[in-house]
This record gives sequence, C-alpha cells and structure tokens, in this order.
Amino acid sequence: MPGPDTTPHETPDLDWYVDDLLARGIRRIHTFAWRDLDDPDAGGSEVHADEFMRRWAERGLDVTHRTSAGVGIPAEATRNGYRVIRKGSRYSVFPRTIASELAGRMGRSDALVEIWNGVPWFSPVWYRRPQVVMLHHVHGPMWDQIFPRPFSWAGRALEAKLAPPFYRRALTVTPSEATREELLQLGFRPERVIAVNNGVDPKFSPAARPDAARTAHPSLIAVGRLAPVKRFELVIDAAVEARRTIPGLTLTIVGEGPLRAELQHRIDTAGAGDWITLAGHVTHDDLVATYRSAWLVVSGSLAEGWGLSLTEGAACGTPCVATDIRGHHSSVRDGSSGVLAAPEHLGGTIARVLADADRLAALRAGAVAWAGELTWDASALGLTRALHTEVLRHQSR
Repeated sequence: MPGPDTTPHETPDLDWYVDDLLARGIRRIHTFAWRDLDDPDAGGSEVHADEFMRRWAERGLDVTHRTSAGVGIPAEATRNGYRVIRKGSRYSVFPRTIASELAGRMGRSDALVEIWNGVPWFSPVWYRRPQVVMLHHVHGPMWDQIFPRPFSWAGRALEAKLAPPFYRRALTVTPSEATREELLQLGFRPERVIAVNNGVDPKFSPAARPDAARTAHPSLIAVGRLAPVKRFELVIDAAVEARRTIPGLTLTIVGEGPLRAELQHRIDTAGAGDWITLAGHVTHDDLVATYRSAWLVVSGSLAEGWGLSLTEGAACGTPCVATDIRGHHSSVRDGSSGVLAAPEHLGGTIARVLADADRLAALRAGAVAWAGELTWDASALGLTRALHTEVLRHQSR
C-alpha cells in the first residue's frame, strides 16, 4: 500500500489515490448535498455524487452522505456501499447538518466534500480537516425562476456576493470550464478552481443497428425535471415551429415536476396533443431506447452546470440542438456533437438540422466520438485527485 513518501512509477489511477488516502489515515469521508439520488427531485448533481461515492466505497473508503429528507424515502439507508442520512427540510438541512457534524453525531470524519447547490454550507469557515467543494453551476438567473422577489435577490446576493470570499481559499471542483470562468468572475482564485468533465454511464450507447432503432419519422426527445429553469415551454414552442416545415415531427418530454399541468395545457392549446407526449418518469432501459430512437435531443435550459441529457443522448448516437448557454458550451461540441442556438432560433435550427441529411449524419458521428471521451471513472479520478491534493496540503502544515 502506498505511504506518505510513495511516488507511483506511472500515471496514478483511482486505485492508487484511494490507497494513498487510506495510508494517510483518510478513511471516513462525509459528503453534504441538498438532495439525494433517491429524492423525487434528483437530477444531474445527484447522479454525479452517486458515481464518485460508489467508487470510493468499492475501494474501502467509509462514505456518509448527508442530505435533506425526501418524500417517501427512509431517513437512513445504504446504497452502493455508502451510508445515506436524510434529515431536515430543504432549508433546515443546512444548520442541522452543520450542527450534527460539529457534534460528531454522524461519527468522526477525516475529510469532507461539500456539494454547493445554490445555498452554501460555509464549510471552509468551520471545518478544519481536508475538504473539497463541488460546485456544479452558478445559479444566476435561476434564482428568479425558483423564488419570488425579494427572496430571489437574497439568493443571488448570497451566491455571488456574500459566500465567495469564504471559499476563495477552498479547492473547488466544477464540471465545466464555463462554470470555472463564472467562478473566477466572482473572485475565486484561478489556482483553486479545477474543471473536471462529467461522465456518461456506459449503458448509454448506440444501438446495434442505429438506423433500425430510429423512428421512421423525425422525432425529438427532451429530458429533465419539469421545472421553470428547464424552459420546456420553449422546447414545445420550438417543436411547434419546426413541425411547420418538418411534417410528421414528434416530441417526447421525459421527466416529472411541478409544471406538468401547465405544460400539458400549452400542448393542448397548440393543438399538439397527438404528437407531443409528456412521458413522465421512465425506466433506465426505456430512457436509453428513447434516446436511440430520437433524431435529436433538445434542451431549452436557462442555465446548466453541464447538460447531462445532451451527453447521454450523444452516447446513444443522437446529437442535440440546445440553447446557447455557458453550461452547454462544455457538454456540447458546437457544430460537431450538436448545435447551439439562441432561444428565439431554437425551432428554426431544429428544422434546418433535420432537413439536412448529410449534416445530421455528421452530427451523429461527432456525438458518439465526443461521448466516448467522457467516463465516470475519469470524473471520479479528477475529484479524488483534488481531495488527495488537499490532504497533502494539510499534512504538510
């Protein structure tokens, strides 16, 4: 097992870093997150957390994941080898978790990963052992979608003005260069912010016979929580516009959320109920099959840290047309794995891509090539390397 003075003879892999953490006495790691993967509102951030925690647990680290309570799920559970504690509301989880950590009620921790999702835990202020901050995206305009004024102003001020000074010395990991640039604009130190791409589950892959798997008619898929920030109303309107020049076009929206009734009303008002479907939650296998059958993945998001549905679709051989936002700049190779467009041009761009068979074929090939570079092993390695760096920094003091 590697020790404090061990230097690997080749590029260190995930096993080497975890072994060295264990050798240095880093065994018990706590992770704080707003939500858990089993929460009905779980999304890409929760998928990311599960991917690195399960890999740590497989290699002998004792991981405890603390989140808010979720409807219909137990307060404590074990998943993929790590412990999950769900206590507190969406708001009380922050003070309750901090109090539990300081009082040792979750057991001692040797290191901490804070997953900052809008509201920070301020761990650099009170946690004295090695820690890493995982920040998926800056919410920015999302605050207006989540809360009414003046609460949206307070959230924006907390994220952009009040919290950053406390985090500038912390090592922060983000899944995209676009988010890293935003953090630097907020005053984070360049040498203390690392961009590590998200991965794609190997289950997302092209069909054995891609042409046979696709629908006979042009079809779109959009995936995500039916929440304001995803702007599915924009996707619906874009599909309605595109169908005027692309006969037989269909759209399937996968996901659940508070806007379901509103979106269904929009579909019905547009007279599109026979070709736009709100599919709700689907199984993993059905999601893969739907990605494979679609001609394009579409996203109208206002803000994203990454854009997981776009890379999942790419892995299935389905390129995308998505809004030209910072988060999509990292999850899409514009012109190669998909096309980014201004919100008002989304419908026209969809129609032009679908009408150009050669361009669509090139985008399909580019999507598969791009997704092949993204793995969860590489993503977990990047975060583990960051934690290892912080352990070395603390132990050298």
